[in-house]
Amino acid sequence: MGKSNTKFYVVWKGHTPGVYDSWNKCKAQVNGYEQAIYKSFPTREIAEKAYNDNPWKYMGPDKQKIEAPKISYKNIPEIIQDSIAVDAACSGNPGVMEYRGVYTADGKQIFHDGPYQEGTNNIGEFLAIVYALAMLKQQGSNIPIYTDSVTAIAWIRKRQCNSKLEKNDKNANLFEVIARANRWLLNNDWSNKIIKWDTDNWGEIPADFGRKQQ
Repeated sequence: MGKSNTKFYVVWKGHTPGVYDSWNKCKAQVNGYEQAIYKSFPTREIAEKAYNDNPWKYMGPDKQKIEAPKISYKNIPEIIQDSIAVDAACSGNPGVMEYRGVYTADGKQIFHDGPYQEGTNNIGEFLAIVYALAMLKQQGSNIPIYTDSVTAIAWIRKRQCNSKLEKNDKNANLFEVIARANRWLLNNDWSNKIIKWDTDNWGEIPADFGRKQQ
């Protein structure tokens, strides 16, 4: 018998994440979904293993590299260049999550944490802001922080992560990080402004992971 041409497609981030047995089924899940993450595999067994793993292990060095979006933010006068921009990436909801912060003026990465299993994008955005606040307070800096998450801003104002995500064995360490972040917010004050990034007019936030798999 000849070799089967069947491929199996993993959709980590799309309309409905999962393992699909045809390109058309996979395409339906990623078309029109911003920064969809997906990849083909030769067997269902390999695909299912990959689906339950960190997607960036399967993307190759060129896909794993984190780069700032190639946009000149300096041409937008409303943006405060001396600031930090934060963002999170999550493959699925919940799924593999990580977050980072960059210097807005040049996109240079300042911090990165993760990946964490069974997290959410909102939690990542929240943790990124708290990380930036704690770092800036330690440095004695009051520069502002940009985020594109309205939910995360609301949680910071309440000084508590209000996610309804349930704790399990896979994300137990993530819940420890959340608890530390909540404690920091309750025990500290800050003067840094937290500003909503205007994606519609400015484009993607500088900390955007930009990991759309073609």
